[in-house]
Amino acid sequence: MFSNAIVRKPGRNFSEGLTMGRLGVPSYEKALEQHLGYCRALELCGLRVTKLEADLQHPDATFVEDTAILTRDSAILTRPGAKSREGEVAEIREPLGRLYGTFHHIRAPGTLDGGDVCQAENHFFIGISRRTNEEGAHQLAALLARQGHASSFVDIRGRNNILHLKSGLAYIGNNRLVVNEELSGHVEFGGYSLVRVNAEENYAANCLRLNERVLVPAGFPGLEDSLQRLGYAVFPLDMSEFEKMDGGLSCLSLRF
Repeated sequence: MFSNAIVRKPGRNFSEGLTMGRLGVPSYEKALEQHLGYCRALELCGLRVTKLEADLQHPDATFVEDTAILTRDSAILTRPGAKSREGEVAEIREPLGRLYGTFHHIRAPGTLDGGDVCQAENHFFIGISRRTNEEGAHQLAALLARQGHASSFVDIRGRNNILHLKSGLAYIGNNRLVVNEELSGHVEFGGYSLVRVNAEENYAANCLRLNERVLVPAGFPGLEDSLQRLGYAVFPLDMSEFEKMDGGLSCLSLRF
């Protein structure tokens, strides 16, 4: 069960952030509207939402998930793989300090983005990607092991359409993983029931289980139908402007 979330308002320079996409320039006004809808959805799911002001020094800062890994015992501050995002971590330290007394850090030469870390109960899948290197993954695994958590690595460096592990993977409880086609064959997921996302709905794999609901990006009826058939309460949200910047539902909050 989640009770808290931290979000950060998109800045007016949101469109100047990093992206691999070719979906066009996002509308700032529409992104603000979608972000407000996202915050309302978090609150509807029972979370108390801490809303941070925009960070104009870092256009990608609305994607707060990349700055920290939160466990029941500590906050692990990351070291983002894109140099332009390193300053975001210092900015998230203070609001996390109101809720966590223990902090750990990923150190150079390790790099780690929070979007490459998917928690499935007591197990953490750690993606090795363009943003998270092997050193960063091993540092995180060691920190998690000290807290009694297991972990395994998923190498996605050869996957052209996946920026972060959670671009194609989500844990939705009940020993189930939502996976896109590119990731569905990984042996690391062998002990789980897989909800497969077809190639046409690739973006929808970044969904988010929050207490009794699963937030999904709107416009992907195949995944919505699959989840409803399994008995999940599905909550679609328009994410079009964040998709243009390679962001998804999990990227926009830190949850604990």
